[in-house]
Amino acid sequence: MINFDEKKMLESGAFIYNQRQYIENIADHVCQDGFDNIFISSVGGSQAMMEPFANMINEMSAIPVHCVLASVLVLTGHNQLTKSSLVFMASKSGDTKETVKGAEWLKEKGCTIISIVGKKDSPLEKLSDYCVVYQDGRPQELIMYLLIGRILYNKGFFDKYIQFADELKELPAVLVSVRKAVDKKAIEYCQKYHFEPYNIWIASGNLWPVCYAYAMCVLEESQWIRTKSVSSSEFFHGTLELVEKGVCVTLLITEGKTRELDLRVKKFIHQYTNKANVFDCKEFEYPGISDEFRGLLSPVVMNAILQRISKNMEFITKHSLDIRRYYRKVDY
Repeated sequence: MINFDEKKMLESGAFIYNQRQYIENIADHVCQDGFDNIFISSVGGSQAMMEPFANMINEMSAIPVHCVLASVLVLTGHNQLTKSSLVFMASKSGDTKETVKGAEWLKEKGCTIISIVGKKDSPLEKLSDYCVVYQDGRPQELIMYLLIGRILYNKGFFDKYIQFADELKELPAVLVSVRKAVDKKAIEYCQKYHFEPYNIWIASGNLWPVCYAYAMCVLEESQWIRTKSVSSSEFFHGTLELVEKGVCVTLLITEGKTRELDLRVKKFIHQYTNKANVFDCKEFEYPGISDEFRGLLSPVVMNAILQRISKNMEFITKHSLDIRRYYRKVDY
């Protein structure tokens, strides 16, 4: 497998899981202090990484949760945001300018900020009340599962959290097995479709943030591949008219509550294009994870699947995932 280091992946997952007590203590402290609502506010891929957890909060609890891009929040404000709001922020570098500006603005409002960053002593960490530094640890979603899961448990909405968190110890190994299982399909996908002039990517529910972020931050930003992303629920209200023979359509299917929306799309695209592609979380085994938790894990599992597309696409196109023309290269 291209660019695949199983040992490193397992060690990275263990690095995060070994911080479980520290992460849960953060959740315990903010619950003890109290909060009125939750905001998820960053930009780009970091925002998308966190947004599936808004679905988790909405589906499992009565806690109000709002997703607002940091760059928008500082301009528009939000009439539900108060000093009693709990805000989740994330940045790989810890210095993403829109996120840092958002954190400064939120700090002035007196909000409690929990940040997830990749580098120690970053500007975002210094502005945060609590911070989890993952360094080279992956997946970042594991931090959110522990933080959000513990908060829901403390608030009486997730009685089986302890079992869930115990089983999350197996998540790094699960993601390794998923990557191995999907790699052949990912290679074939990249070989067939890396030169497509136009792509439609579709998903729903807790996979919608994964879908739009992959289309934007990987296919467009990192590979310069023209891509349209649309949710399964909106697909039949516009984008379906662009589906015909020769149009490449890729559908990501969740095991969450919106699965039936994805299956409706699946039936349609297989009928009207000869370039229909489906990646379904249900097709993979999750050793050590109870079936009742599978739907919650669709985002992190799908990101593992998509990583194999990224690594193989990079190899086939000879276009490094690190190449940029504009991002952090020019003033804008």
